[in-house]
Amino acid sequence: MFNPQASRSGAFGLRGALGPARGSVVVLVAAHLGLLVLNDLAAHRGLTLVFLMLGFAALWRALHRLRGRALPAVWLLSVALLLRLLLLPLAPTLSNDILRYIWDGRVVAAGHNPYLLPPEAPALEPLRDELWDGLHHRDVPTVYPPVAMAAFTLAASVPVPPGVQIFLLKILFILGDLAACAGLVYLAGRHSLSTERVAWYAWNPLVVLEVAGMGHIDALGVPWVVAAVCLLPLHKAGKALTAGLAAAGGALVKIVPLLAMPLWLRLARHRWRFIAGALAGLTLVLPVLVATGGVPPGLVRYGVSWEFNGPVYEPLWRGLDAVGSDRWAEGRLDALKQATGKHEAVNRLYPFNYPQLHAKLLLAAGLGIWLLLCWRSRDLVAGTGRLFGGMLLFSATLYPWYLLWVLPWAALCRQPAWLLLSALMPLSYLAQGTELPLFPGIFLLIWLPFAAVHLRYRRWSID
Repeated sequence: MFNPQASRSGAFGLRGALGPARGSVVVLVAAHLGLLVLNDLAAHRGLTLVFLMLGFAALWRALHRLRGRALPAVWLLSVALLLRLLLLPLAPTLSNDILRYIWDGRVVAAGHNPYLLPPEAPALEPLRDELWDGLHHRDVPTVYPPVAMAAFTLAASVPVPPGVQIFLLKILFILGDLAACAGLVYLAGRHSLSTERVAWYAWNPLVVLEVAGMGHIDALGVPWVVAAVCLLPLHKAGKALTAGLAAAGGALVKIVPLLAMPLWLRLARHRWRFIAGALAGLTLVLPVLVATGGVPPGLVRYGVSWEFNGPVYEPLWRGLDAVGSDRWAEGRLDALKQATGKHEAVNRLYPFNYPQLHAKLLLAAGLGIWLLLCWRSRDLVAGTGRLFGGMLLFSATLYPWYLLWVLPWAALCRQPAWLLLSALMPLSYLAQGTELPLFPGIFLLIWLPFAAVHLRYRRWSID
């Protein structure tokens, strides 16, 4: 039976929880509703950016007014859920990665090996339908680890049309993302931080778009990482074992957390338990390595060939090209060939002599140095954020959804440069799937403001 008194109490509860930010939260919800109305965001990129910028402006205004106030977790997570449900029906038009997820799951369910067979393989022809027609990179085998593949297979095995399978998979991503939000609330409480910091992630329009709208698997990897960070400082030995399993779980969704494991190991209270848990979880990747004879070919192809919006990579390879790094390296190879007489062996290196690969090798060296510097960190939350942030800066490929790995920690640390970047990164969609060049115009619009703020606020701190 309807209870007017309960209704009034609930309304006053909302007013009390959101206080002076109520209007801004309404605008935030309206911005997401605008994206839902557009539906095909790729066909309305300009309006999509307008609604996203409106959402970010409302988010900033809301959290500015809530700063220092106690924001009940139930309201924080309720708004987060509402925003994700609003974008759940969106068609994945800005990125169709989720089509590949369903395809890979379909391949596994049919008894084939997606790590060896690309979508265009003749053996997979009986599986083709309208979903296959929309796939990109049909000549590349899958790059996704076993836990991600299990999620894909689960969705693809449900006997419903592909559109419904996509919907179900996005629901799974939303649940994972909400679990990450709940974990961040726990971390905020443990560090005596106001929970409104978590809203920088939980209500972030880019996060909501990439998780619920476009449906990216990163949403299943982040909660594993949050769980590992939650468990690592605890004194009980069993928690360290579970933290290791959680860290492995994240790496089995996407390999990103592997880079953070040395840092987590150093900060773990029971290191051998953490190692045991991590190694036990990572054994799931052994069948893949055996079946492919080493690193999966799709992953090799990604590392060598993929590039988009890398903040250091884009200007670096162009600079190397301008100074003729390939010509210099060719001269060194010629000299090596003459000195050693091993013409056939040296000749194999010439196809790899080009500025883009030179830049990637330099970035790999830079990333190694960065990981060593981060390894010295004493702050688990800030150190994790700093590490993932550097990983992205040294990457040759940085799509908007990659920010999901760093934004939870930027939210807790209130790191302004990375929070600003989450608002700027949707500009890259102007160059994805269009003839509009990314470099230099859009690239500079994204990275110059970030660089300016980052130079001013480089420090990561939980304080």
